[in-house]
Amino acid sequence: MANMLLQARLALLDIEGTVSPLAFVRDEMFPFAARRYGSFFAKQFDSPGLARALALLQADAAMEPKPWPVDDAGKAAAYCAYLTEQDRKATGLKAVQGLIWDEGFASGELRPPLFSDVKPALKRWQAAGCHLAIYSSGSEHAQRQFFAHTSEGDLGALFAGYFDTTVGVKREAASYLAIASKLALAPELVCFFSDIVAELESARQAGMQTVLVNRPGNAAQPAWDGLVITDFSGVNISG
Repeated sequence: MANMLLQARLALLDIEGTVSPLAFVRDEMFPFAARRYGSFFAKQFDSPGLARALALLQADAAMEPKPWPVDDAGKAAAYCAYLTEQDRKATGLKAVQGLIWDEGFASGELRPPLFSDVKPALKRWQAAGCHLAIYSSGSEHAQRQFFAHTSEGDLGALFAGYFDTTVGVKREAASYLAIASKLALAPELVCFFSDIVAELESARQAGMQTVLVNRPGNAAQPAWDGLVITDFSGVNISG
């Protein structure tokens, strides 16, 4: 692609379809968790380490048209399976998945691949004075583990922040304003990269710079009148 120079203090990045192939998350990470809901809750339901994720899951369940009780291990596992089947990006589900993925990251069974242009670009942008952060529907915990165990090594130290849907859903402008506020940056100093036009529109409404990342294998998107790239190889950011 042609060279592109952006002026931003922070590059805010989505994960799936932006820095890592969508297929890895869809075909490996999600099934890995789904196969383990029953055994995970059977072992961990009363564990203090599950308390926060379980509280988030209970809050999600209470918002269902017909409240779904998750007051025991079997009901919690069934609710997670239901949310997964519905492809719901519920905050509680994401927190539970993140805890289950820990086992896969630790064993090496889950080793997240990055597009080949990602690591060089992140290092190039950081060297030019641009900070880096992640905003994904996956839990903050899962994001940290994801980048600590990539196929390119532990990249966790590159990022100044990780944000999940506890800050707000990705298709609302208020979420991006909240992230900018937490980082003490004016929104116009942040550039958000995503493969989803609806997310980019929300970020743009908040005043952020936006770039659509159109990787091979990504879902087709509506027409987008902003910047579009197919990889990061020609993108430079000056902070």
